[in-house]
Amino acid sequence: MENLEVGLFFKDNEMRLALELVTSREGLRRKITQKNLHRPGLALAGFLELFTFDRIQILGNTEMSYLRKLSAEERQEKFQRVFQFDIPCLIVTDSNDVPAEMIAEANAHSLVIFRTTYSTTELVHLISDYLDEKFAPRMTIHGSLVDVYGTGLLFTGRSAIGKSEIALDLVERGHRLVADDVVILTKKAEGVLIGSGPDMLKHFMEIRGVGIIDVRHMFGVRAIRLQKRVEMEVELVDWDPAENYERLGLDEEFRETLGVKIPLVKLPIFPGKNITVIAEVIALNLHLKVYGYHPAQALNTRLLDVLLNKKQVSDYLEKDFE
Repeated sequence: MENLEVGLFFKDNEMRLALELVTSREGLRRKITQKNLHRPGLALAGFLELFTFDRIQILGNTEMSYLRKLSAEERQEKFQRVFQFDIPCLIVTDSNDVPAEMIAEANAHSLVIFRTTYSTTELVHLISDYLDEKFAPRMTIHGSLVDVYGTGLLFTGRSAIGKSEIALDLVERGHRLVADDVVILTKKAEGVLIGSGPDMLKHFMEIRGVGIIDVRHMFGVRAIRLQKRVEMEVELVDWDPAENYERLGLDEEFRETLGVKIPLVKLPIFPGKNITVIAEVIALNLHLKVYGYHPAQALNTRLLDVLLNKKQVSDYLEKDFE
């Protein structure tokens, strides 16, 4: 999201943050373009050179105590200078009284001021969570996301290759559908990619030849999840005899999405192949790797040990002259 309207911010957080609008509603159309917050103590004191005005401004006990010590004329002068900037909105914490001069100047500049009962520390934490979600990098892809044994498997591939059918089969086996056909990927943190479905299509599936089905109503709430971390991408590809597919698993492949590298498995499919069981094996195999056991590497080490042992025995026998 490139920007967020102050009115939407107020609607989403009026109850959650106990926000009280103390000015007119004229400024609700202003835009929030930054997820970071700012406390304008230095700006109120007169230093405006580095004033990061394009952020939500938080006025806590320190700023309000300073303003209360000023005369009404001094406060009005400071508000006139600060409010000339295109500030998204101001929030006064700890139920502090908002000076009349502040409200008057804010209304004159079509700037909204909110007041909350929360402390500054609590408010900053809660707003940061909300803005991180709203401004997180995201993209939409064509695929199916299923929670398999607690592992988020993202199935991709060409249209009609069977992604939805595999997802449905996994749900029937007790796993949980997150999204089908349209998957929204959001980068929550460094190395963390969360997948979810659009509200309109959430937990509906299109099965060719059958039509639209509702997984939640058909299988119950145990069969769905609202979101899940994407931990592995399984790309379904048509079987090509000339293609050299990975057979050992020593060379791991990754795909980068929104700056996050996700392990990638290219799975060739053909009629009769049990992709559902293989998907379960992929999830369990990833669990083993997370806990430090890599089957392909373990087999490779065992083979090397056997070859080394044979060489040692051979060298010994060659030098045995008795």
